[in-house]
Parts: sequence; structure tokens; C-alpha cells
Amino acid sequence: MQIVKTLSILGSTGSIGRQALEVAAWRGYKIIGLSGGLNADELIAQANRWRPRLVSCQPDAETAIRPHLPPGTKLVVGNKGTEEVALIEADAVISAIPGYAGLKPTLLAVEQGRRVALANKESMVVAGPLIRKAAMASGATITPIDSEHSALFQCLIGEDPAHIEALVLTASGGPFLNQPRNLETVTVEQALQHPNWSMGPKVTIDSATLFNKGLEILEAHFLFDIPLCSIEVVIHPESLVHGLVRFTDGSTKAQIGPHDMRLPIQVAIEYPKRPSVPLPPFRLQGKWSFLSPDLDRFPSLDLAYQAGKIGGLAPTFINAADEVAVKAFLAGKIAFPDIPKTLEAVLSQAPSAALSWDNLDHANQEAKLLAADVVAAFGR
Repeated sequence: MQIVKTLSILGSTGSIGRQALEVAAWRGYKIIGLSGGLNADELIAQANRWRPRLVSCQPDAETAIRPHLPPGTKLVVGNKGTEEVALIEADAVISAIPGYAGLKPTLLAVEQGRRVALANKESMVVAGPLIRKAAMASGATITPIDSEHSALFQCLIGEDPAHIEALVLTASGGPFLNQPRNLETVTVEQALQHPNWSMGPKVTIDSATLFNKGLEILEAHFLFDIPLCSIEVVIHPESLVHGLVRFTDGSTKAQIGPHDMRLPIQVAIEYPKRPSVPLPPFRLQGKWSFLSPDLDRFPSLDLAYQAGKIGGLAPTFINAADEVAVKAFLAGKIAFPDIPKTLEAVLSQAPSAALSWDNLDHANQEAKLLAADVVAAFGR
């Protein structure tokens, strides 16, 4: 008989959070904590479906949510509320709050020694060495949810690190891969039309610029402790091969599957078990292609490599710059090519100080201010 697991979900109203709840329904997990944001209707529905002990929301949503929670569910508000959900004693914590905002609650869950199923890649990007150190101290297990990192994780099981030649991340290429379009004229609506995956607006724009793959390079570097020079990117428009590992004997191992994030979510929660899923078998069919990324059209990918090579606070600076630039693009304030221009300008001003918990928040705020100045100069 399956032992019922208890889950806490940070970012429950987002795409990953909602799909994690679908996996919970498959497996019969008990949900004891939900952290949402401003989507009151979704969070109310989740709370009444799962009846967790604890629900958190942002202050602007409190009035709409509080009267509609089921008996026995406590509402906590703001960042402190999110942190309380992260600290609840669950068998596993799904970390799916996007951006830098997901770092603190992810760290708290890691410090409690939990299994942390990680979808918030920014935690590893800006604080990878610090997160790894915290996990080693607490005994926490970090299992990745991103389809590419889940693929690498699965391919690395049982393998000797000395035999790894390269990790290969696959990228769809985004909506503009095969279009000889002038990227200056790209609209927000066009950039949000991802060819394969349904995701939130931030990660969808990052996929269109290929910066999402840059973040994944940095995440893989810190998550698997693999040198940047041994991490490659290949464009695979079909998005069915999610990641590959090439070994010193010339062989390559790949993980293959459909466009369904519920599968890596379940792997992250259940590893090393592989319970069956209520989905049709995946069929091998059609033509698959693999291409080199075009760094001239999509320079954000190379900028992420540069940030990783600089090290220290550089990944924090480029991550913060991207958050500001993408928000500005979504608001119609800058053009699509201004996103990588913002990243480059802010990265050039990254300090040489070593990474620490003491200077991380300050660096993030400094980089956002610099990015805001750059964006204002582009103003449309």
C-alpha cells in the first residue's frame, strides 16, 4: 500500500503549482500548505478542494480570500506568510514561486531538511553554492522539476561523475526560431506564443529570448556541480528529447517524453520510485531535429554563459536585469531586442565581490535599479 505523502506547494496558483496538484490527485497526497499570490479565485478553489492547514496570499488578495476559506484552514499574509508555508512540516515542498521572490522560501525549506522539488531555477542561479551548502548541512534533498534538469537528473542516476563528458540541454528555440522576422517588431502577443509548452508569461518570454536556457545552464552548473565548459545547448524544436548526458566512452544517454510537466513533477516527488500515471503511452514517431543556437539573433544565451564564468554576484545581476527587462517588455515599454541589451549593460557593472547571504539582497536591488535606468533610456 502506498504511504500517503504530505505536500506543501509554494506558488500553487501558477502553472507548475496547478499541475503539481493534479499529480497530488493521481497519487492521493495530502496537501497541508498552499502559497498563492494574487489569484484569489484560484486559491479559494484550491483551498476548498484540498483543505490544507495553511494558506498564504499577498496582502491585496486577503479581503477577497479570507471569508471563503474552509473551516480549519488558517490564512497567513505577505512574505512572512509564504515563509510560514515553506516551514510547515511536509514530506516534500514544491518550490514554484517564480523569480528571486522564490529564493527565501526555498532556502527555508532546504534548511528544514525537506525534500524540495525545485521549479524555481532562480534559487540555484543566484545562490547555487549557498543552497548546496545549506542542503548538505540539513540533509535536504533537492530534486529538479524543470523538464531539462529532470532529464539530466534521470540520466545521471548510477553514473560515475568521472565518466561525464558533457551535459546537453535541449531548447525548443521559441516562437521565432524559423521566422526571418525583424525582432525589433516583435509584439508581446507573438512572443507569448510558445510552440510547445504552456507556461507563465515570464518564462515564456525568457524562452523566446533563449535566456531561459541561459538560466538553465547556470542551474545545471550549480545543481550537478559540473563545469560550465561541460554544459552545452542544442536546439530541438520538437521538445521531446529533454536532456542528454555524453560520457567519456563516446556514448550518450537521453531522456525522452511528451510535453507534460506532470511527469517531471512526479519524478521530483517520488524518486526513486516510478509509479504509473493515468496517461497514454508515449509513441516514438515523426522527425526529430537538432540545431546549433543562433547567438547573433539570441545573445541572451551567451550572456548567461558570461555571467557564470564571471561568477560571484554576476548571475544575481543578470537574473535581476532580466526580471526588470521582461516586465518592461510585457508592459510595452521596451522592444524585444532591448531585453538582451539590458542584460549586457547590467552585467558589465556586476561587482567583483564574492557571493554571500550578506550581500545577495543588496546586489539584487542594485542590479534592478541599474536595469530600471537602462530600460528608461530605451523608453518607447
